[in-house]
Amino acid sequence: MPTTGIPPLGVTRTPDGTRFAVWSHNAARVDLCLFDKTGSKELHRLPLRRNGDVHSLALSDVPLGTRYGLRADGIYSPEHGLWFDPSKLLVDPYAVELDRPFRHDLRLTIHGEETADLVPKAIVTEFRPVKPKRPLFQPGGLIYEIAVKPFTVLHPDVPEKKRGTVAALAEPVVIEHLTRLGVSAVELMPVVAWIDERHLPPLGLHNGWGYNPIAPMALDPSLAPGGIKELRRTVEALHGAGIGVILDLVFNHSGESDRHGTTLSMRGIDNLTYYRHAIDQPGELINDTGCGNTIACDHPVVQALILDSLRHFVRAAGVDGFRFDLASILGRDMSGFRRNAALLQAMATDPVLSDRVLIAEPWDTGPGGYQLGNFPDVFLEWNDRARDDIRRYWRGDRHTIGAFATALAGSSDTFSRWGETSTRSLNFIAAHDGFTMIDLVSYACKHNEANGEGNRDGHDENHSWNNGVEGPTEDPELLTARRNDVMALIGTLFASRGTIMLTAGDEGGHSQHGNNNAYAQDNRITWLDWGQLDQQMIDRTAALSAMRRRFRVFAETTFFTGRDDVAWLRLDGRAMTVEDWEHPATDNLIMMLTTEDEMQKRFTRLAVVINRSHAPHPLQLPPSLDGEWRDALTGAALGALAPARSVNFLVEVF
Repeated sequence: MPTTGIPPLGVTRTPDGTRFAVWSHNAARVDLCLFDKTGSKELHRLPLRRNGDVHSLALSDVPLGTRYGLRADGIYSPEHGLWFDPSKLLVDPYAVELDRPFRHDLRLTIHGEETADLVPKAIVTEFRPVKPKRPLFQPGGLIYEIAVKPFTVLHPDVPEKKRGTVAALAEPVVIEHLTRLGVSAVELMPVVAWIDERHLPPLGLHNGWGYNPIAPMALDPSLAPGGIKELRRTVEALHGAGIGVILDLVFNHSGESDRHGTTLSMRGIDNLTYYRHAIDQPGELINDTGCGNTIACDHPVVQALILDSLRHFVRAAGVDGFRFDLASILGRDMSGFRRNAALLQAMATDPVLSDRVLIAEPWDTGPGGYQLGNFPDVFLEWNDRARDDIRRYWRGDRHTIGAFATALAGSSDTFSRWGETSTRSLNFIAAHDGFTMIDLVSYACKHNEANGEGNRDGHDENHSWNNGVEGPTEDPELLTARRNDVMALIGTLFASRGTIMLTAGDEGGHSQHGNNNAYAQDNRITWLDWGQLDQQMIDRTAALSAMRRRFRVFAETTFFTGRDDVAWLRLDGRAMTVEDWEHPATDNLIMMLTTEDEMQKRFTRLAVVINRSHAPHPLQLPPSLDGEWRDALTGAALGALAPARSVNFLVEVF
């Protein structure tokens, strides 16, 4: 185990007092700084005693609520990767609660500048451990991705003081919406304490996504003013409604950024240990993340910090699992990505974590960083290849029908390479990173001017289309066309085999005005305007979700065999031929499934009829032996035409 030989770090409460401990190999001295209740006045500065690389001190008179920080002294030589500066107050990497959010200031980057007035203070606290239950979410369910503040900050029926916080997610009106959509688990975008990138404050912008963390265990006070107890109460409320909770965590980089960035925590405690550096240039940070630094996930101390963070959220809040941002970093060492890396194996076998939901974003920006399909078999993986194949099909690209069908069926070409018989694909069409669903069909190009980077940021190729007009329009026909395209995309998502993810707001047509990199838009660009959401689209999404739960075939993860479980047909009811698959402009097909029907309590046939053409197409299903074909959502009888730009579900009713 990566934690072998490392004693407990952070704050440990015992009947005899309170122990503070931090790990640093290269520091000459580490001091504990105790502050008054406001966190503004330093009362005591106490040297920690060194035992090997662990610096610790036990005190008998430290009450709960005490504010504290650290200072580390030693050699200051950035060209050698050493950043020790006792003028910098440092946040304990094991802090579990902070007294204020981080804010960027130039003094955080200047050697010799005192920063105690700028840096949040950790709070000595304790919590009642929960007894973790088996995760409510199981592969095959519906994950609903939520950015906490944007999701509720404008919700008129959430109490004003709770809007934009974790506590808002426990409100009955929010749970009612999630239940209506049939959500299996919410995936909360980062809620741990983060700092703005240094270029944002001069632009008057603020990081609203949280993918720039400093303290991996401490919730951001602006999102969870009640700390870990607030998260625990919210998890309990969601669990009471049958909804799991997955935390999106960032262990690939930190907000301390590149060598021009801030000294706030790990950099000041032991930069050479916590971050990966070039072998021949120890002062040069490796940047496999595109964010300025790369956390050294192959170091035992870093592995211990990550595993302890995960255990903390399970024990203190009872969360169901985790999604890991740029997760290829977790399996990297100096030789590259390894599927059997110690940290990945530890997550899969740890007694506290082994039954949790584990989700990988299976790439980073470094050499050999794209690892879709290569994670251990306990990980679900974000499948961007299926995302793009589905988008390209609906955009009308040629030669896409085969890749589209493969994506619908669970991407066996990707997820069987290690001898697996089940898909680990997490299918999505839109996520926080990129266009929203409605923008995907309203903009052919990104429009990120509001980010202050000259529209250079964000992906250039989104496989999007605008239906003839770029951006906003009042043309009713065009608005209808865009709405139909969104519902076709969502219908495709709900028809895909395995686990699926829908991003909050996409079910109601939430737009970010063409911004496909809205991390810096903590404003109405990302905030959901609940009064403007399209209720008809929400109704249709809810109906699709109910249909998906009715037919088990979609949530199952084993690969189709093609013998008696799936058949691919043309819209005239005949089997797809090689010529149909290879034709550059095949616009439609039927995925004929054999599935258990929860409503009829028997096995039946279900036809998923897909027509991307801009015109209706004659439809002829195989004859029903003892029943008739009806719309699985509405109960209407089978029509003679497959509607244009649509996904329809027709069930054989007996």
